[in-house]
Amino acid sequence: MSEPALWRRMLAEFCGTALLVTAVVGSGVMATRLSPDDVGLQLLENSIATALALGALILTFGPVSGAHFNPAVSAADWLLGRRTGTGLTITALGAYALAQTTGAIAGSVLANLMFDLPAVDFSTKDRSAAHLWLGETIATTGLILLIFALARSGRAAVAPAAVGAYIGAAYWFTSSTSFANPAVTIGRAFTDTFAGIAPASVPAFVAAQIVGLTAGIGLLAALYPDAGQAAGDIVIPHDTTKESVSS
Repeated sequence: MSEPALWRRMLAEFCGTALLVTAVVGSGVMATRLSPDDVGLQLLENSIATALALGALILTFGPVSGAHFNPAVSAADWLLGRRTGTGLTITALGAYALAQTTGAIAGSVLANLMFDLPAVDFSTKDRSAAHLWLGETIATTGLILLIFALARSGRAAVAPAAVGAYIGAAYWFTSSTSFANPAVTIGRAFTDTFAGIAPASVPAFVAAQIVGLTAGIGLLAALYPDAGQAAGDIVIPHDTTKESVSS
């Protein structure tokens, strides 16, 4: 089966990222309303909803675009695939990043409107601290390593459950609650709710995610030297013919 047209993949990335951020922000708002006096329970509710939504969205949009929903994943796909001629082209990388970022902003706006909040309400939640940046670095490193290790070892089919589980867990074991995604980070600046991040905190978070991306690629190069050969199958293999033959 031929690869879907770039506009279709961009639409999938836009919609998938928008719905992911809608799930993150919307569940955060709902959690604060249902459990107003228990921050731990709010985080639990937010993390469960995010993990489940992410798995479902990967299943929905993966066959079209690979369900990256994350410029860091797309950048890793491009970087790892350069040597073997697989993965995204530089043009597709730019298109994916644009679709993901605008989708993330749209997702925050949609969540705000669903809960009768101002469509755009920039967050006042400061997240500027070295330990939070370290948390973002660790979260992004682990995410990149997980996704490409699954593809390289022929287990991309379990990515929806594995990636959702990782993000759900990383909410709890990282100090930053695991944004691990530049587009989502930017999108969450547009909502002054539980999941928000102040615009002034965004650049350092994104920088930490880039460091995590670099570390993840370095680990992949050491652990899976030929990981680039699987770059075309991130996150869900595009070629369903190959899937049916191998199953």
